[in-house]
Amino acid sequence: MGEVIFDTVLDGVKLLPFLFLTYLAMEFLEHKTSDKTKRAVKRSGKAGPLIGAVLGAFPQCGFSTAASNLYAGRVITLGTLIAIYLSTSDEMLPVFLSEQVSIVLILELIAIKVVIGAVMGFLIDFVIRKSVKNEDMVSKIGHICDHDHCHCEKSIVKSALRHTITIFAYIIIISFALNTVIHLVGEDALANLILNKPVIGPIICGIVGLIPNCAASVVLTQLYIGGVVSLGSMMAGLLAGSGVGLIVLFKENRDIKENFKILGILYLIGVVCGILMDFII
Repeated sequence: MGEVIFDTVLDGVKLLPFLFLTYLAMEFLEHKTSDKTKRAVKRSGKAGPLIGAVLGAFPQCGFSTAASNLYAGRVITLGTLIAIYLSTSDEMLPVFLSEQVSIVLILELIAIKVVIGAVMGFLIDFVIRKSVKNEDMVSKIGHICDHDHCHCEKSIVKSALRHTITIFAYIIIISFALNTVIHLVGEDALANLILNKPVIGPIICGIVGLIPNCAASVVLTQLYIGGVVSLGSMMAGLLAGSGVGLIVLFKENRDIKENFKILGILYLIGVVCGILMDFII
């Protein structure tokens, strides 16, 4: 057990500089582009799902929350909202970069999420054919800040450091739990719990992805890197996940039944796409 603790801490410490540099770049991008991104989505019109899917793929703190507000005010369509949710990867990018995962793989996964988001968004808008705008209802867009995820710091260094410490803590806890289980039951036995069940894996990971917290994407990404879940299972969770966007949606959108329908749509798309990926790849 002492070796497990030592390896966990050592591996975590090695990630710190990569995590900090990644979040520093992400914070810079957020501060420079967040307002422009929101304006681009508001003006996207019928091309909303495509623009939303592309912009949602960029690592911007709180973009899914802004999308939730825009939809609550009917400034964007349901298809655009779903496209943004599906393309958002939350903490996948910094964790992958800190673990030095192949850039080619990262870009491929981001591209897959963008394509799925855009296609599903257009399909939903085509089926519903409903786009109502009401600018007055979204006067508070950009003012909602989730204090567990986006701290609205003026200093990008301070904000990057805060994010780094938070995600580092998640990684240490998850890695320690994973290493402990592997030490006790064996890596092969652990992998067989999910990897040999391609349908069950995405179903379970899709539920994990719906948890409105950055820890969900960290868990899914770390489990994939550790070989515990398949690529399709991880993608099922990441597609279904939208960070804290769902919390804001339930808070700002008064139609509770619609909110649960959106939740179901995200989960269904994530699980189906994850299952298909496991069979195709």
